[in-house]
Amino acid sequence: MVNTTTQPLTFEEYLTYSDGSDNRYELVDGQLVLMNPPRTEHLLITKFLEKQFDTEIQRLSLSWVTFREAGVRTGFNKSRLTDLCIVTREQARELLGQSAVFQTAPQLIVEVVSPDSITRDYRYKRSEYAALEVPEYWIVDPLEAKVTLLRWEEGLYEETVFTGEQAITSPNLPGLHLNVTQVLDASTLS
Repeated sequence: MVNTTTQPLTFEEYLTYSDGSDNRYELVDGQLVLMNPPRTEHLLITKFLEKQFDTEIQRLSLSWVTFREAGVRTGFNKSRLTDLCIVTREQARELLGQSAVFQTAPQLIVEVVSPDSITRDYRYKRSEYAALEVPEYWIVDPLEAKVTLLRWEEGLYEETVFTGEQAITSPNLPGLHLNVTQVLDASTLS
């Protein structure tokens, strides 16, 4: 993760910023922060969860959409890239023809921890998503073999940590049948 600008950008400038590369950036206090490309294992876990979420959304006939690597505005001049998020179709419709950076809270956000994202996922994003009152935030941590589920309740996050064969219970997707082992095994290509 590297800061790439010295002149602060506004949120609006961030939405249209292009340096001509395929680099992905977050906006942190007006500064562009270059995000490292994700590891293959990271992408496999995200793809697996996206399929599981889409199946449950369809089963429940929810008007929700799952996105990988969409942005979420988390402050005045701040925007984070999620690994995976679920938004309403109305939220998605509002962004047609624009950069995929949501300015209202998604229903659910997932971050998959990498060696360079530990503090960002557990500390910074947690507090920023709490400020938005994101109803459900998952921190999938292959390094520690656990999933931390944060549920927004009465003004703060209630935390539940799942490991091994424990079933992950999602308030937003109550029929989802997953355990931590299944989620982490998705990264092995077995």
